[in-house]
Amino acid sequence: MVNQDRLVKSFCNLVATASVSGREGAMRDLLIQAMLERGLKATEDAAAEIVNGESGNLLVQVPGNTPGKKLLLAAHMDTVEPGEGIRAVIENGIIRSQGDTILGADDKAAIAAIIEALDVMRENRLAHADLEILFTVGEEQGLKGAKAFDFSGLQAEAGYVLDAGGDPGCIVIQSPCQNEIEYEVYGRAAHAGINPEEGINAIHLAAKALSAMPSGRIDHETTCNFGLISGGKARNIVAEYCHIKGEARSLSRPKLDELTERLTRTFCEEVEKQGGRAKTAVTLLYPEISLKPDDDVVRLAASAARSIGLQPRLIKTGGGSDASIIHGAGIPCVNLGVGMQKVHTCQEFIKVSDLTTVTRLILAIIQQAIEKQPDASGN
Repeated sequence: MVNQDRLVKSFCNLVATASVSGREGAMRDLLIQAMLERGLKATEDAAAEIVNGESGNLLVQVPGNTPGKKLLLAAHMDTVEPGEGIRAVIENGIIRSQGDTILGADDKAAIAAIIEALDVMRENRLAHADLEILFTVGEEQGLKGAKAFDFSGLQAEAGYVLDAGGDPGCIVIQSPCQNEIEYEVYGRAAHAGINPEEGINAIHLAAKALSAMPSGRIDHETTCNFGLISGGKARNIVAEYCHIKGEARSLSRPKLDELTERLTRTFCEEVEKQGGRAKTAVTLLYPEISLKPDDDVVRLAASAARSIGLQPRLIKTGGGSDASIIHGAGIPCVNLGVGMQKVHTCQEFIKVSDLTTVTRLILAIIQQAIEKQPDASGN
């Protein structure tokens, strides 16, 4: 039922429409028009003001024509850089960019598949329950659009984000919670050549503190990293200030809390030991997802995968996605593999066959959500 030529053409058109994070306006306009052409309305929220971007999130309500589980499908509109002037090249069943940009399959493969699924449903008059489709902005900037979205008005009982890099059939049922950690170090300025003894170098203090702290892989569920450091005013001034930004992640909230507390305590103790002063700030960026194979949202996706000949693979990941926010908002949600590969690089690609398969998977999930009507025997 999937029209592969139409699907590929739609995907190529989507990736050619630039939508780098914060500049999703053209993609918003394209999707609003695409929904209108299908008799649907895409409603934009006020997230643009919150995330300081061109566009808000788009919500599309698709009324059902039969009873069943109400579903939420989600994908993000934005891409990373370099995302301007993308031209898709198709060769031997593979879609790539020309090599000087990303492709944008992350996450426009999902958007193309959702649009094609809507077309197949309409053309074949397929039965389906109520659907809610969410296209978010600012996902690549830290799930900003999803965080700004008001989920209280949604009716969905299960959510499916299409934004994982595994093959179609991969179902992410575990993903980490993440804390953003910021450290500020205050020392004392002095001339670096005349009276350095009177200064306290904040950068040096920060370096000593970091060296006393764990970094990288902590255990099979937990990681931490310190990725940004800045400070000082000139090479000949003892730096009186230093700022460090890092993160900690874990599949386990207690482990995340324990690690974060240990990191901040160690940092402050080490800085103060050397005569400086430290300030810390911790922000929970997103909550963990921890689902079981027999949870309804997982079973439905796995059953749908099997119905189209896929072997479902239940996996865990060390990264967050909009699924983290949706799940945290009270809608059981998994992230599904789309087949995109080497994302965030100019070597990004996707197989035409995977693009087609993920569309079939979406349709299968929608079909699996329909309430089974009893036959004449009452079964």
